Amino acid sequence: MVYRLGLTGSIGMGKSTTAKFFAAEGCAVWDADAAVHRLYGPGGLAVVPMEAMFPKAVIGGAVSRDVLKDIIGADASALAEIEKIVHPLVAADRAQFTEIATSDILVFDIPLLFEKGSEGMMDAVVVVSVDEATQRARVLARGTMTEAQFEAIKAKQMPDVEKRARADYVVTTDTLAGAEAQVKAIVKEIRAGLTDA
Repeated sequence: MVYRLGLTGSIGMGKSTTAKFFAAEGCAVWDADAAVHRLYGPGGLAVVPMEAMFPKAVIGGAVSRDVLKDIIGADASALAEIEKIVHPLVAADRAQFTEIATSDILVFDIPLLFEKGSEGMMDAVVVVSVDEATQRARVLARGTMTEAQFEAIKAKQMPDVEKRARADYVVTTDTLAGAEAQVKAIVKEIRAGLTDA
């Protein structure tokens, strides 16, 4: 039996690091953001349909996320058109991963898992969480966005308190050692259940 574990959490909560801890425990990890990068990259399956819809968005044979942001900024309805192209391709990428993965636990790293109503496809959901001050400090320390951009992204995401309430497991990422220990405990519990099933 294969166990499907959703992994989600708001920006700056430590999701990527937590995903690595699951991988270290022998879980197969599928990353939604990485899938989009593959689809947008040179030779990616999204390049040709995107070029047909938004010719300016394709530069050097790859889809430019920066240009897409500008397009969406100028016309909010463009987002729905982009999603019509990308979402089926991401779903196909996820299905292919599920088919070829050989681990007993498959972890699906999906930032907007609850927002998109995808939790029903999972056997359980892990929410990665940390206090708001740490979250803000982590995001701004990356130097890739302003405080206003951070607030805009946060506004589009379900509040952390609501995500935690809906989660089967919560991993608090205030320390690396603590987060790793929590992941080990979750994997141990799931594997014990798989053995009993």
